[in-house]
Amino acid sequence: MKLCSDDIIQSLSQQAIRASRKRANYNFHPTLDDPIQRLLNAIEPGSYVRPHRHGEPGRWEWFQAVAGAAAVLVFEEAGRVVDRVEISPAGSAVGVEIPDNTWHTVVSLVSGTVLFEMKPGPYQQLADKDFAVWAPEYGDEACMRFKEWFRKAKRGDLPPGTLRG
Repeated sequence: MKLCSDDIIQSLSQQAIRASRKRANYNFHPTLDDPIQRLLNAIEPGSYVRPHRHGEPGRWEWFQAVAGAAAVLVFEEAGRVVDRVEISPAGSAVGVEIPDNTWHTVVSLVSGTVLFEMKPGPYQQLADKDFAVWAPEYGDEACMRFKEWFRKAKRGDLPPGTLRG
């Protein structure tokens, strides 16, 4: 039996705080080729999760807040926000499923945010995600503007650097 304990959650949060990317994960699935990927994902404020989609049919993704709070943003092809859902263990929404082929990102709203993530496997790093061309690559100097935009973006907003964005 596998356990999701307070000790694991706290340890994972501390790892994310110390990590350069402000993220850490704890896999429940035994291998990356497991048919269902199940993990805890600690995400600290300031982490940059480049908007992406899982283009293969049936490649949905589930996020459930275990601790803290996060916003899940969904975008149209050109980057306009079409939906924003804030999730937290005590909030009106605790989890959200992202359908396949849907542009999205997740942003931590408070320190100590840990999400349970589940999606079909196997995990294949190069084929797992299709990144949005309108969003900078990790490490680009424009990431800072996007991280701030993600925290505040609402339905109808355009990405930084676009007309009225």
